[in-house]
Amino acid sequence: MELSYPDPTGCQHKLGETSRGLLKVCNLSAVTLLSSSWLQFAGKLNATAPTTTQRATNPFGIGFASSPIARRRANPRILTPPLPARSYRSRPLSHSAPSNSKPSSPLLSHPPTMAAAATSTAHSLLLQRPTAPRAPAAAASSLRLPARAAKISCAAVAAPSASSPLTGAGDRGVYNFAAGPATLPLSVLKRAQAELVDYHGSGMSIMEMSHRGKEFDAAIKKAEADLRALLAVPDTHAVLFLQGGATTQFAAVPLNLCAGPSDPADFVVSGSWSDKAFKEAKKFSAASAAWSGKDAKYTALPPFDDIKQNPEARFLHICSNETIHGVEFKDYPEPRNKSGILVADMSSNFCSKPVDVSRFGVIYAGAQKNVGPSGVTIAIVRKDLIGNAQPITPVMLDYKTHADNASLYNTPPCFAIYICGLVFEDLLAQGGLAEVEKKNAYKAGILYDTIDASSGYYICPLEKSVRSLMNVPFTLAKGPDFEKQFIAEAAKEGMVQLKGHRSVGGVRASIYNAMPLAGVEKLVAFMKDFQARNP
Repeated sequence: MELSYPDPTGCQHKLGETSRGLLKVCNLSAVTLLSSSWLQFAGKLNATAPTTTQRATNPFGIGFASSPIARRRANPRILTPPLPARSYRSRPLSHSAPSNSKPSSPLLSHPPTMAAAATSTAHSLLLQRPTAPRAPAAAASSLRLPARAAKISCAAVAAPSASSPLTGAGDRGVYNFAAGPATLPLSVLKRAQAELVDYHGSGMSIMEMSHRGKEFDAAIKKAEADLRALLAVPDTHAVLFLQGGATTQFAAVPLNLCAGPSDPADFVVSGSWSDKAFKEAKKFSAASAAWSGKDAKYTALPPFDDIKQNPEARFLHICSNETIHGVEFKDYPEPRNKSGILVADMSSNFCSKPVDVSRFGVIYAGAQKNVGPSGVTIAIVRKDLIGNAQPITPVMLDYKTHADNASLYNTPPCFAIYICGLVFEDLLAQGGLAEVEKKNAYKAGILYDTIDASSGYYICPLEKSVRSLMNVPFTLAKGPDFEKQFIAEAAKEGMVQLKGHRSVGGVRASIYNAMPLAGVEKLVAFMKDFQARNP
């Protein structure tokens, strides 16, 4: 007697006299694996089967008649895998793949493999059996195969749609106010989730494919094109996707722009990051601080006429937004040297508002605050400045290396660049950076208004004219102990990463592009409630 069935791929499978105890699953994504379905099927086969055979149990906990023990011993090719007496459960389904994703592993011949596969497929919910116990031994022993062949119809199970509750629609219940790596748009994360296993029908994740393949080549080119559209980057400037973080650019900028260590360069030191850039540049240029806000604890920016520039300086460097101290340039100074170059570290307000790129020789930014995950640094460099690096410049710090190779001199941070591309798409879909700036200004406005209206309970030490739209630092007048209490209670309410930088303490709310208005409104309501409960 033989049991045969087709699967949805067209394969014909047979469970014959010598192999009834071994079930081959050719296409997990096309087979319903609920134990109850197999129990119903087995119950239909119970009527006419013989009663004198030994019983074996398959991975789904269903008893099937097997060959006699003696015949199995005589033929070692007859396989009846030993199985533990417990059912297998996958972890809770936390995300789903797109409906056009490739099937999962075609062969699951051992239960641990089956359980592992279940945790990463769109159909892993089908393997969760918390309320479907293993068939009792007595019930299993009463299941008998009929003498006639039977057909099993296997129905494909569709993946949950993007709007399904299984995908975690809506916000995630936590608002992440971290300064970086920072919150990303939920729509971007869901898109990346959907494309993670099978990128555009390639059968590969974008993390697996060659950076020189056509798929990634299209992804990086589109990311560049969308960034150019967002910032209106002129053809006079190259867009480079680099590694090493913005900190690496502290050395790369003087190495590429200064002929040697004796070339002067000016720095506006407005906070911790511009101070670090200044100190690093001293190794490769005659860098000087044209202005420093250190004495005022970095709470202000200078009138441009107060910046004491060297008329021979090769470039003037600024940090457009200081992440730690929360001061932001609303406009930009001009180099006193007519042939000088304006350079900006824009890491923490990159793509948060329109910028006239043509005014800058170099813009660089770590992506992990506003446009992507950590791992990629974006540099926008005027093309006529490329190719003049100092002889000691390492090959990976030479802008020409990357410009000549379209950012593919070596393996780039592919996944990070791909996520940046999705963020650029999202920003364009919002109407561009002018619309994004309006949203950011409104979010920051209600937060600063709450601070200012607290009668000194909350204190923001910055001059109002330079307050950042991205990073809002403040302290509590009642002191550090109450700041700790504030941060702890906020975390319990789903508002996390509010602790100020270790170098300055206090509280800091980073409200980048991807922070929803609801997150800021919840923080504001919590601040008012905390003040009322702790006068």
